[in-house]
Order: sequence, then C-alpha cells, then structure tokens
Amino acid sequence: MNFVWEEREVQWCDKTIDGRADVVANDAGDRVTPAVVAYSENEEVVGLAAKQSRIRNISNTVMKVKQILGRSSDDPQAQKYITESKCLVTEKNGKLRYEIDTGEETKFVNPEDVARLIFSKMKETAHSVLGSDANDAVITVPFDFGEKQKNALGEAARAAGFNVLRLIHEPSAALLAYGIGQDSPTGKSNILVFKLGGTSLSVSVMEVNSGMYRVLSTSTDDNIGGTRFTETLAQYLASEFQRSFKHDVRGNARAMMKLMNSADIAKHSLSTLGSANCFLDSLYEGQDFDCNVSRARFELLCSPLFNKCIEAIRALLKKSGFTADDINKVVLCGGSSRIPRLQQLIKDLFPAVELLNSIPPDEVIPIGAAIEAGILIGKENLLVEDSLKIECSAKDILVKGVDESGANSFTVLFPSGTPLPARRQHTLQAPGSISSVCLELYESEGKNSAKGENKFAQVILQDLDKKENGLRDILAVLTMKRDGSLHVTCTDQETGKCEAITIEVAS
Repeated sequence: MNFVWEEREVQWCDKTIDGRADVVANDAGDRVTPAVVAYSENEEVVGLAAKQSRIRNISNTVMKVKQILGRSSDDPQAQKYITESKCLVTEKNGKLRYEIDTGEETKFVNPEDVARLIFSKMKETAHSVLGSDANDAVITVPFDFGEKQKNALGEAARAAGFNVLRLIHEPSAALLAYGIGQDSPTGKSNILVFKLGGTSLSVSVMEVNSGMYRVLSTSTDDNIGGTRFTETLAQYLASEFQRSFKHDVRGNARAMMKLMNSADIAKHSLSTLGSANCFLDSLYEGQDFDCNVSRARFELLCSPLFNKCIEAIRALLKKSGFTADDINKVVLCGGSSRIPRLQQLIKDLFPAVELLNSIPPDEVIPIGAAIEAGILIGKENLLVEDSLKIECSAKDILVKGVDESGANSFTVLFPSGTPLPARRQHTLQAPGSISSVCLELYESEGKNSAKGENKFAQVILQDLDKKENGLRDILAVLTMKRDGSLHVTCTDQETGKCEAITIEVAS
C-alpha cells in the first residue's frame, strides 16, 4: 500500500490488476483528496466538503498543514505560514496550535491532530475501495523536510493506525514511477525532476548510478505554485467584472473566494481545452457574471510565472555546474506541470532531452511510492503500463436550468471528448419560497440540445427551510470517473444540506 501527501492534496495508490500501480479514487470518485479540514461545533470534515465550505467557514478551515507540521514559532517558514493562514495560529504551552472558534467554545488543535484526521480519511478511502484494512504505508515527503517534520508526519500516520514502512523523498518516487535505473541498472545518468504542486515549486537534479539514486542539487520556491496561477486568473476575472459592471470586488472576501473556485476549475479545463467559461450566479449585489477565458489569454496572464519556473531550472543547473546537455531525462510531476505552455517552455530548454510526462503528473509521485511499497513487502512485479489509455466522455452531459424568460435552458458541463476522470461545479439558483430543488441531468450527441427522452438522472434536495425573500444557491459537484460513472452531490450553500447519487454509466 502507499499513501502520498502532496502540497494541497492526498492520494492513495495501490497494486491493482496485472500488478500495475494505480491511484485509488475516494468516495466522491476523485483520485485526489484536498488536504483540508473544516471544524464546526459538532464535527470535523475532511477533503472536498471542507474545501467547498471555506467560503462561509474560512476561519475554522485548516489548509496546508504540512507547512507548519513539526515546526516551532521561530522557524521562518512557520512565521510565513502564520501570517498567511486564514485560520488563527497561536503558541500555547510552547507549541503552535490552531485556534478554532465554533461559536459555543474556543478550542486549540495541534497540527499533528489535523494531519491525523487527514490520514484517517485516507484509511477510510482505502478500506471502502479495497474492502479490507490497509495498514502498511509508504509516505512521500519533500526533499527539504527536516527530521522534526518527518517525525511529526510519521507519528500522525501511526496515530491514524498505519504501519509506516518508510518515508521516501518525492524526487526518488518520481524516478521509481518511470522505472529509471531499475530496468537497466548499469550506467550513469543525470535526471532533472520538475515538481510544480499546489503551493510550491521544487526542482532537483538526481544522479542515477547502477540503480542507486543520489540528489546532487535541489531548490524549492514556496512563492510559486498552482495557487498562484489560480490567483492570477481570479484577479483577471475580477478586473473583467469591474470593467463590465463598475464594481471592484477585490476587497470582498466572499466574492473573491467564488472567483478563486471558478478560476481553479477553468485553469484545469485550459490544460485540455482551448477556452473555458466562468459563470457565477450572484457574484456581487445579485449581479451574475459570465466570462470566457481562452488558453492564449491564460498563458499571457501567467507568463511571468512561467518565466520564474524556467529561471528556477536555469539557476539550479548553474548551481550544479551543469548545462542542459548534461541532463539525460526530465521528469514532470505535480498537478500544475500539466499546463501545456509550461511543458513547451521546458521542452525548448531541453530540446535534445526526453521529457517524461506519459503518466498524469499529479499521479507520478504516488505511483512511485506504491512501487517502493511493493519492493519493501516483496512484490517487485509492480509495473507502470508502457502507455496509458485516456478515456473520454462519449456524449455531452448537460444540466437543465431556466433562463430569465422562464424557458428551459441547458448548460454543457462535460462536452463529448472530455478526458476522464473530470470534475465540474455548477451553481443553481432557486426561489427561497420553495422547499425542494431538483437538479436534472441530460445527455446529447454533441449538438448542445436536449430532449425529454435524453434525461438520465436527477437529484432532489427536499425539506429545505423556506425563506420569504431572496434566492438560495445550490452547488452541484459532478465527478465523472474513467469508466464513465458519474457521482453527483448537491449542497444547499446556506444550510449545508446535501444529497448525492452515483450513476454507474453516464455516457
């Protein structure tokens, strides 16, 4: 078994059919789980639900706990984190703790307890998918993790019931995923590992010699990560809203969080599509916002960030005494390294070098750690497929709505040909005077139209509290897995009431 903790997310990877290493999906059908914990008066929520609730519960939502785990208050990294954290961090009895105010009481939570909850969530995920307890685990950590950070992470995993087989560095896991130095252990080569995660960029030069890995040089920049790309796009959307409606929402935390969520979805779409639509109901003072962003526009906006990524590679090569010609292979990992423009810039920097990106970049490290786990427990036949088949949705998946005239309208959430797995969010607005809301899903042959006989599913939220005035926002999250099955959750944003269904084959 393997567990891997990324910058913003956690993943399980396990041995599956034919001895392959594969990433296990969680209960929502996602192959990654946000490393986010939200506290309320009676419960702790982990994962996607916690991330979605941060708009209304940001001060009690813990994110990026790995950046403070095992650190003291005088650590510069901890001080930076404390300044940026929306959840208050204080020092109590000589230890850093999160101050959680649920209304009834104020409680202090250790970072280790937050990490334990995340590990427990992953243990539940493994059990639900595999049908048995998963106790043995290999955990990956950044290369710059100190002993205190490693010990704290290991203790949190053990507190959740894991037997930690080994902690390995992320660059080593990346090489294992591609079998570098394993199939042909003789000879010597230099490998550059480029990892762009949610909150940081790390670049490492590895020497592979007779099957052994050695880190020659590494650098990490906590100011570059996927979140920065999302923020850049969100700022652009805010400027477009101001241009259209003469309102500056940059000082409105709730509106900016909505823009961040929309920008994050658009950013992922632009890795495979030429454009992405950002539509937000009632973004500010009841005003809806609809904006189409092209990939070219996104690339232009993020050009300074791309340049920083390339400069980080150049600086590391210079520090190592290498040139681009001294590198034999480049491995891409981390979800943000999917961005096509960034991949092209790296190819231009290493024109004669093989760029390894056949494995989805956000799955490279967990797959490598699973292979390490297989070696440790004596199952050395764990292999990565030579080529990965990418499944796509066969039909358009649409959601039914009503336009201003009262006529039915249909919004395409998954165009035919969408690479799977994929996830989309859609916000419906319904009158506050009704007590039930129905989300209807349709499929079509790609003509952006739907008929009654094409309806294939619906989700009904019942027994909602009525209110005399205003509208209620219903957030629908749709996740389509590689096998075409579709998981749908609908949540009333005001009360948190939620309903979910799974359709075995959606298209």
